[in-house]
Order: sequence, then C-alpha cells, then structure tokens
Amino acid sequence: MRYGFWLPIFGGWLRNVDDEGMPATFDYAKAVAVRAEELGFDTTLIAELNLNDIKGAQADTLEAWTTAAALAAVTERLEIMTAVRPGFHNPAVTAKMAANIDQLSNGRFTLNVVSAWWAEEARQYGGVFTEHDDRYDRTREFVEIMKGLWTETSFSYHGKYYDISDAKLNPKPIQRPNPVLYAGGESEKGKDLITSTCDAYVMHGGTVEEIRVKIEDMAHRRQQKHLPPLRSFGMAAYVICRDTEAEAQAELSRITDVKQGAAYDSYTDFVSKSELEQQLRLYDYSVSNRGLRPNLVGTPEQIARQILAYEEVGLDLLLLQCSPQLEEMERFAAQVMPLVEALRSRVSQATPMP
Repeated sequence: MRYGFWLPIFGGWLRNVDDEGMPATFDYAKAVAVRAEELGFDTTLIAELNLNDIKGAQADTLEAWTTAAALAAVTERLEIMTAVRPGFHNPAVTAKMAANIDQLSNGRFTLNVVSAWWAEEARQYGGVFTEHDDRYDRTREFVEIMKGLWTETSFSYHGKYYDISDAKLNPKPIQRPNPVLYAGGESEKGKDLITSTCDAYVMHGGTVEEIRVKIEDMAHRRQQKHLPPLRSFGMAAYVICRDTEAEAQAELSRITDVKQGAAYDSYTDFVSKSELEQQLRLYDYSVSNRGLRPNLVGTPEQIARQILAYEEVGLDLLLLQCSPQLEEMERFAAQVMPLVEALRSRVSQATPMP
C-alpha cells in the first residue's frame, strides 16, 4: 500500500467544524508536505477548485497549480498529484505547464483529470460547464492533446472543442511517455474515458466490497480494450485513529453532527451534476470525498486490519484526509503504518506454501 494525503488547501475537510486548526495558507501546506515526506508518505493530491468547497465560497482556498510548483521546490521525494479540469484550461498550455513542473520536480508531477461538477464555480470564474456527457467528450480531447504534445515533435489536432496546428513543446516531461494520468468517475462515460486514455483510477471512499467491484470492473474494461493493466487504484479516506474505539466513535459523532450552512452550498451541484453509483447523504457529505465510507475509524489495529482488507481486493493507494492534518498524520505514521507491515508479515508467515 502506498500512503498519500490530500493537501489541506481549504482549511480542513469537515463541513460541520468551522476552525480545524489548519489554515488555508502555503506555510501550513508546505509544513504538512515536508513533514509527510519525512514520515514516509508517498503522494499528495492537490484539489483544484477556485472556490472553497469545504468551508463555503467566501472562505480562503489555495490555487492548485502554483501551489504544486512551489511544493516541487521544497520537497525531494513526494509525488505531487495535481487536479486539472479542462473547462478552466487550455490543453496545450496545460501540457506545457505540466512538463515544466515535471522538470522542476525531477519527474514527480502527476495529474488527476477531473471533468468538474460545480456549476456555480464555473459561472463565477468563466469556466466551461455543459451537460455531463459533453464534459467528458471535452476531457477526452483535452487528454489526447496533452499526450500528443508530450510525445511528438510537432503536433496537430482538429477536434470538436480544440484546434491546434504544428505545436511544439520542449522540453518534454521527464516521465515517459507522459506524467501519470489519474482520473475518477462512476458514470459509463467516465469509466470509458478513464480506461481508454488514463493510467490509474482514483475513487471516492467506499466499502471494501464497493471498491472490489469497481476495481474488477475497471480491470475488465481495460482488458477488453487490449490495453495494459491500469497502474494504480487509489481511494480517498478520512481517518480517525484513537487509543480506544470509544474515543474514535466520539470524534466521529462530533464531526458528523450535521448543521447545514455555507459549507453545504455545493451539495446540490455535486449530487445533481454528477452520475453517482451510490446515494449520497448529508452525513456522507459532512466529510469531504465520501471519506467516512471506508470506516478507517478506531484503534490502530482496527484501522490496520481494514487497510489490509482493501489491499486484498486490489487497492494500492490511500489518499488520506484527517483533522488537524499534520498532527493526525504524525499519529497515523507512528501507530498505523508499522502495524500494517507487522500484520501483513504475520499473515504471510502463517500462509502455508503451495
């Protein structure tokens, strides 16, 4: 299992808690990223939203791409996975920016391709926001252009949404043939796009059984297209680690005491503009990215055993959220990560040789 974390660019992950002690500043984001690298975390995911999806549209939020470039200069090993939403970007310029950050980071920059869902944000920022399937068609062209520019000496593209002629991009990214492209999606259109053009699949939080079904489905779709297996399957998860189960459950109750306010302004758009496989409740939405569904809540051993259950169904990347981020990541690294290794070793030794 690789361990990643969502960079805290929104001031937290809890819609029911106003002040989580994790300000939406670069100083705090930098401190988390640098310390995470020391603790053994592998990846950070930087969400791209121009409005604050967690604390409300009036709250501070960091811009993803400039933050990514800054982090590339102050980290050495961390994979910097940054979201990109085609409705807000020119694909050729984006390919150039991504290649540049990949060079700056010595091959550590990856992309999370997101087709977007928040109509109000697009209205405020002049983004392109159309019907669901049309957004995915645009995304397909966007990805094809980036990959073409990253791999060809001179590239032309004449599509429904974009038209470029004899474009040159140098220097190319360090990663060949392209920076790893992650993407998530639950609609038929989204799954087809991902298995056709991307390298890895990232999911909102789900139960072990839900994730098993998704991984098997995406692996089968990829096989049907006669393409190599997807390189990674990742999942968002919110973690509450405490010395006792009672303490963990008390914290869970505290953060899910739903009190609708500005932090829930994006709820209607997310539910109505996305094609979701599972019904979403306000309880789920109280924590970002359906992070409670994996049930990484309890003692270190309970959480470690749950992580091994996800490993068994093919998950290989956890993208964790916690609050406050830095302190809880310290706890997770000290108490859970070594225990996962110990339990895995114990299970391996107990398994008889064929």
